Amino acid sequence: MRASRLLSLLLLLQSRGRMTARELADELEVSVRTVYRDVEALGASGVPVYADRGPAGGYQLVDGYRTRLTGLTTEEADSLFLAGLPGPAAELGLGAVVAAAQLKVLAALPPELRSRAARIRERFHLDAPGWFRGAEGTPHVAGIAEAVWQQRRLRIRYVRWARVEVERTVEPLGLVLKAGTWYLVARTDGLRTYRVSRVLELTALDESFDRPEGFDLAGYWADWSERFEERMYPMRVTVRMTPNGLQSARVLLGLVAARELDDVEPEGEWTTVRVPVESLEHALVDLLRLGPEVDVLEPPELRDRVIARIAAMAAVYRR
Repeated sequence: MRASRLLSLLLLLQSRGRMTARELADELEVSVRTVYRDVEALGASGVPVYADRGPAGGYQLVDGYRTRLTGLTTEEADSLFLAGLPGPAAELGLGAVVAAAQLKVLAALPPELRSRAARIRERFHLDAPGWFRGAEGTPHVAGIAEAVWQQRRLRIRYVRWARVEVERTVEPLGLVLKAGTWYLVARTDGLRTYRVSRVLELTALDESFDRPEGFDLAGYWADWSERFEERMYPMRVTVRMTPNGLQSARVLLGLVAARELDDVEPEGEWTTVRVPVESLEHALVDLLRLGPEVDVLEPPELRDRVIARIAAMAAVYRR
């Protein structure tokens, strides 16, 4: 166990440069005192690691030192081939690069791990896009990725939700692939998120920019996604559902509603719940799909709409 931790510590210093004892302890999930002992052990074994004192200090390796102790465990080798995304990689212009990298990894693996990697590719496949939707056209994703990497400003012509075309000069900070859809996170007058398939025209400018200090793409995306869902589902309606209605609602009403209903246990013949909806019109259409398994209680306006729609449907079938 300690040998594995020493190797991890060495690779952290090699890949990230200077790190404090606290940063190393957090990464390795050990105490700072354990890091002190491990660094001493590395030094005693001949690894040229040294410490800088002071507030900006930390541990680092002598410039130019590289270790070759990068062997993969069985699980690590498996994960590399489970993480492959050939479709998105090709969209980024990296399809050939990914294929070449996998070949190099395969060639470097011992025979047993090489055969496991081949079996994984035969038996597991990741299809990122959701059901019942075609792949979105994203002709500009490779150009955006290049600008993200090179920290170059972009001028884009973009279609907003209201089908209004706008032009923006943006500083591209990152790309996110969500359920088969690419999104660009960029800075304009603030941080904004753009759906890449809505970019109509792209011009790379000969202007560089500095990334915001400490910007965390994954953290921003988590916060933005939560705010986006709140904007898309600003209302709550009160209904009561049968046990079958609860089960069907988790499938028919979408992921946001499903999360709210996941922990709800039936309380008998009817269970009263509050359901997030986009609007009263969306709620009307969605809740009617549950038929007699749901009874709308509030708001009264929605209940009246449901009654009127059911009456109109009944009139059609009585003719």
